[in-house]
Order: sequence, then structure tokens, then C-alpha cells
Amino acid sequence: MPAGEAIRGSRLRWALIEAAQHAAMLPAYRPRYQTIKRRLGRQRGSNVATVDVARQLAKAVWYMLTRNQSFAPGGAAKSVAA
Repeated sequence: MPAGEAIRGSRLRWALIEAAQHAAMLPAYRPRYQTIKRRLGRQRGSNVATVDVARQLAKAVWYMLTRNQSFAPGGAAKSVAA
């Protein structure tokens, strides 16, 4: 592992977790967050649900970057420009 790689990864992970904590309160992500928290929360801790939402956000970012598309939430009439 090259020097500094773990630091960059942890910064990205921190940013995704922060975004996931806020996104989990939004109607688009709340049902999935609650389902995962109920299903896995007792066994593995409630942070598993936050990490799941962070993974969803990371996938969305990856698809937007690789396809050069703007963010378009499900059901939106048009995309949202940053």
C-alpha cells in the first residue's frame, strides 16, 4: 500500500458516513435505513445501517462520475445540477 493511501481512504469513508447520517433522515433513504437497522441492529450494531446508506451513496457517486451524469433522484422530472 503506497504511503498516504489509508489516510485518503479514511477521509472518504468519513465523508460518506457523515453524508449517510444526514441522508438517513430523508424520505428517500429512511425506509431502507430503518429496515437494515431493525434486521441487523441487534446482531451487529446500529452503525451497519449507516454504512449501508453510505455504500448506496458511494454507488450513486460512482455511477454519476463514470457516466458523466448529474444527480437525478428517483421519480424526479429532471436532474439536479450541483
